[in-house]
Amino acid sequence: MTALTRLSLTDFRNHRDASLETGPGFVLLSGPNGAGKTNVLEAVSLLTPGRGLRQVPISEMARSNGAGGFAVAGRLESGTELGTGTIPAAPDRRLVRINGAASAVNSLSEWLSVLWLTPAMDRLFTDSAGGRRRFLDRLTLALDPGHASHAARYETAMRARNKLLVDSETADASWLTALEMQMAEHGAALGEARSHTVTALSEAMANLPDDDFPRAALTLEGWQEGDLAVALRANRTRDATAGRAIEGPHRQDLIVTHVAKDQPAARGSTGEQKALLLGLVLAHGELVARRRGQPPILLLDEVAAHLDPTRRAALFARLDGRGQVWMTATEPALFDAIGDTASRFHVDAGTISPA
Repeated sequence: MTALTRLSLTDFRNHRDASLETGPGFVLLSGPNGAGKTNVLEAVSLLTPGRGLRQVPISEMARSNGAGGFAVAGRLESGTELGTGTIPAAPDRRLVRINGAASAVNSLSEWLSVLWLTPAMDRLFTDSAGGRRRFLDRLTLALDPGHASHAARYETAMRARNKLLVDSETADASWLTALEMQMAEHGAALGEARSHTVTALSEAMANLPDDDFPRAALTLEGWQEGDLAVALRANRTRDATAGRAIEGPHRQDLIVTHVAKDQPAARGSTGEQKALLLGLVLAHGELVARRRGQPPILLLDEVAAHLDPTRRAALFARLDGRGQVWMTATEPALFDAIGDTASRFHVDAGTISPA
């Protein structure tokens, strides 16, 4: 099992200097709104590639009135030390260290798999295709650590191509061709990895027990096959007018259907959508555990408060013994059904203390 045994925050969000020692199961954070509970979960999420569970620029994470940079450090059960942060001289540049040595951001995915569910994700099914695509990429990354590298290289090549197309009269055709070949190479890897994730996750959900979290059927819509380089070359004029590439994996969408009701998830009630999303995340956690040989760390922000007692009990039962699970709530009583082995903390005004 991969779990954090220690987490330290320095000048991160509203935490000036905080640390906590954690066990392998439930890690429960309670405290008033605005105390910094979600900030702790965000810190854990930064021990993987990407911009964390809030998806904001890295420069926004340093503590107000602090030194200008921040640091997040975690120790795994194996003793491996992971660290990330910024320095005042370069607040937009994210630094990563693994066992004290400078490393690439994407290398974090080789050590730790983290999944999360936040209140902002409750709008996933009614959100834009981009929101669902980012969600799918996070699920895919947990199964395929190389996915982040392909995504970054695809985006870099696409941005460079878009910039060249703005001035199509003087654009270097050979350079455009090279960029389109890069997009095709990494785009094919993106599409294939996403497709495999959707197929595997659909199978995992079909094998789950019937409980209070409904099953979802998943399909991937949009570009999935064909010679992308040829399509991009043919669409140069149209893409130049649009200011962006109109074909490619960056246009894909994850379509989710409520199986029992045979209707799009977006048409369900708020409670049904929440339950569908939870069921999907839990199924994915099971899939990651089988594929990687260890369960991912789950970050569940204010989930218990939005579930009725029956579903709350079902959630705790499903999660018990399935790896490290970090949960937040304003009231510690919401965690009463969880056993005494949980690591419990009280968070208040940027301070963290055992509860």
